Amino acid sequence: MLDRLEPQAPDALLALIRLYAADPRADKIDLGVGVYRTEDGATPVFAAVKAAEQVLVDTQDSKSYLGPEGDMGMVAALMPYIFGADPTMGGRIQGMQTPGGTGAVRLALALAQKAGVKRVHMGVPSWPNHAQILADLGMELAPFDHANADGSANLDAVLAAINGAAADEAVLLHACCHNPTGIDYTAGQWARIADSFAASSTFPIIDAAYQGLGHGLEADGAGMREVLAKVPEAFIAYSCDKNFGQYRDRVGAFYVLAKEAGALDTAFSNANALARAAWSMPPDHGGAVVRIVLGDAGMTKAWLAELDDMRARMRGVRDALAAAGTAGRIDLTPLASQNGLFAMLPVTKDEVAKLREDHAIYMAASGRINIAGLTHANLPKFIAALAAVTG
Repeated sequence: MLDRLEPQAPDALLALIRLYAADPRADKIDLGVGVYRTEDGATPVFAAVKAAEQVLVDTQDSKSYLGPEGDMGMVAALMPYIFGADPTMGGRIQGMQTPGGTGAVRLALALAQKAGVKRVHMGVPSWPNHAQILADLGMELAPFDHANADGSANLDAVLAAINGAAADEAVLLHACCHNPTGIDYTAGQWARIADSFAASSTFPIIDAAYQGLGHGLEADGAGMREVLAKVPEAFIAYSCDKNFGQYRDRVGAFYVLAKEAGALDTAFSNANALARAAWSMPPDHGGAVVRIVLGDAGMTKAWLAELDDMRARMRGVRDALAAAGTAGRIDLTPLASQNGLFAMLPVTKDEVAKLREDHAIYMAASGRINIAGLTHANLPKFIAALAAVTG
């Protein structure tokens, strides 16, 4: 049986991790792995998360199954931060827990497929797993250019996709902190996107993996909320892995906006069935931590302060890069107006290889860099190396 399997290409990022680990140079820089890092290069556990975990140690009296919908206390506690003052939009929004944001995206696309969606329009480049999940489900990907050459979002392309989509098609958008480009839609652009969704009846699927890492929880959710206010139906995939630092605990949620509250029961009977067949029950620990943090005013305050610190550090790195102006032929100034963990540099694969071989700088072959891998200590080396390789 196993002889019938075709070898698959190894994950490029995992290969990069191994190369970085094997490099003996003391001044090496890792810009590949997509996790937050402090100025010291650490990816710490939030103090608020530690406090909530201690509550679990002290009070949790069972490890029994939660059911396919997971920790509904967590799902409800997140909703005011995601959806605002009317978090259920008059009873039209309901959710369930998933294993990370990836599980939420998988469930959103699988449920869309079950509801008749055959083709998904998506701006590229995008998070690689989007395309992989679509391919695994046998759904067609219809790509459009997400970004313009000047580092701004290609509004014309997304509006054309929304306005041109057929009745059995959907458009997938990033809510904020676009992965991998860092290029988000402006408030004015989101307004036009929302109007186009309302006029076209195209189905929106929104991936909200980085809320709070761009300009704050409210600002990062504003565009998504504008769309949801103007459409009858939508799917939202949410991740707590980044804004709570719970990468390995896999904490996510899937939400459905329906035309009316009564339609949610049918939607979630199908979502639960899909989840049962895929992962049966989501992991409890990380979801319980989020519920405890958001249920305690002191822990919530601590979490928000830690999130502010993360965002401020990444904003400082972006501003420092932009202040350098150019490095060789690379214009770094657009990075100041972009958001989140990632940015795309217009470098060739050969230049990426030279940065790695000659300067111990590790980044994806696509030119994506993790902003949080840069510190005030290693920024001068990075800018000088970039200039040397691309000059």
